[in-house]
Amino acid sequence: MAKIVPFKAIRPSKKHLQNFSSRSYKSYSLNELQHTLKKNPFSFLSIIHLKKNLNGFLKKSQRYQLVRNRFKDLLDKKVLVKDSLPAIYIYETKQSDNHLFCGIIAGASVEDYNNNTIKKHEATITKRENTFKNYLKAVRFNAAPVLLTFADNQTINKVIQTAKNNATEIDEWITENEIHKMWRVDKNCDIKKFTKTFEGIPNLYIADGHHRSASSALLAKEIDTNPSDQTNKAYIHFLSYLIPESQLQIYSYNRLIKNLNGLSIDQLLYKIKLVFKIEKKRADIYCSTQKNEISMYLSGKFYSLSLRKSNQNKETAINELDTQILQTHLLEPILGIKNIRTDKRISYVYGKDSMKEIKKAVDSGEQAVGFGLFPIQINELKAIADSGAVMPPKSTYIYPKLRSGITIYDF
Repeated sequence: MAKIVPFKAIRPSKKHLQNFSSRSYKSYSLNELQHTLKKNPFSFLSIIHLKKNLNGFLKKSQRYQLVRNRFKDLLDKKVLVKDSLPAIYIYETKQSDNHLFCGIIAGASVEDYNNNTIKKHEATITKRENTFKNYLKAVRFNAAPVLLTFADNQTINKVIQTAKNNATEIDEWITENEIHKMWRVDKNCDIKKFTKTFEGIPNLYIADGHHRSASSALLAKEIDTNPSDQTNKAYIHFLSYLIPESQLQIYSYNRLIKNLNGLSIDQLLYKIKLVFKIEKKRADIYCSTQKNEISMYLSGKFYSLSLRKSNQNKETAINELDTQILQTHLLEPILGIKNIRTDKRISYVYGKDSMKEIKKAVDSGEQAVGFGLFPIQINELKAIADSGAVMPPKSTYIYPKLRSGITIYDF
C-alpha cells in the first residue's frame, strides 16, 4: 500500500507566481541563463545559480550554504511564502499540443522506497546519490519533485474532482507555451480521501527522478536516529508528483554515432546483415513503427533493421528491449561502443522530430550514423521494475518534465 502525506509548501507569492519556477538548470544555455536571470532576478534560478568565477573558488559546502542563504532571503522578502496548513496540491499542465497532465503533489514515503512499494527501473550512480544527499542535507529543501506513476484509478479521479471543487485556493499561470493550474487542498476530509485511496494502490513506479529519490532515502538513513518514531520528521518523505500512467508521454532516446569504428559504409552494412534483416526505406524521414524494429540513417538513406530469429533472446524483459538489442548486437560488437554513459562517440536525440535531427546531423557530416528506436511502453517499464531489473541507460525520455520551484518541500 502506498503512503502519501500533505505538507506545508513554500511557494512563490502571487506577485512572483508567473516568473518564479524554472526548467532543469542543465537545460539552459549560458546565454539563456543570463537572460532569464536578468529578466527575472527573483526566479528559482537565482537561488541555485552562482557566478561562474565562484565555482572553483568555493568548496561545495560553501556553495550549498549560499543556496540556503538565498532561499532564506527570498522568504524574508516575501517572494516566497509558506502555507499555514498542510495540504495536498492538485497540479495540472496543458501543453501547446493540448495534452493534459493532471496529478497531485504530495510527500512520498522513504519507507515505501526502501521496501520497494515504490519501484525503480533505472540504476543509480553512487557518486551522484551522495552529492545530492549532501546538497539536501545542507540546503534543507527540495524543489524538484520526483515523478511517480500509478495504474489508472477511477476512485482517484473522483477524489481529485471533488477536491478541486473544495480547494481553498486556485492559481493559474503560463510559462513557455504551457498553461499551469494548481489547487491547494487543505481540508482534512479531502486529504483523508487522498491518503486512504492511495493506501489501496499496491505500487508506485518512478517515472523520472531515480537519483533524487535515492538521495532522499540516503539522507533519511543518515540523520534518522530513531526510525520507529515517525512524528515530526519531514525528511522521511520526499517531494513527489503522482500521475496516472495513461497520461505519461514516453519517448525513446535515439542514438547518433560519430564514426563507423574504422569501417567503410559497405563493411558496416555487411556486418549488420549478419545479425539483422535490413530493409531499405524510400521515405524522406523514416521512424520505427513497432517494437523490435530499429530505424537507421546512413549515407543519405533510411533503413529498417529487425533482429534475425536466430539471435533473439526472449528469456527476460530486458533482452527484448530495443535499446538492449541495439547495444548487444550492433553498438558494442560492430561499432565498439561498450559504455554508452562514457563513450564520447555517442550522443542522443529525443522527442517528436528525432529522425529529422538525426538526418540533419548525419547529412552535415557531424555524425556518421543514427539509430531510431520505437518508444518503450509503460507495460514494459513496469515489467522490468516488477522483476527487480534495471533498464539499459538512456532508454526512456518521459514527459511531463517538471519545473522546479512550483512547490518547495522544506525539512
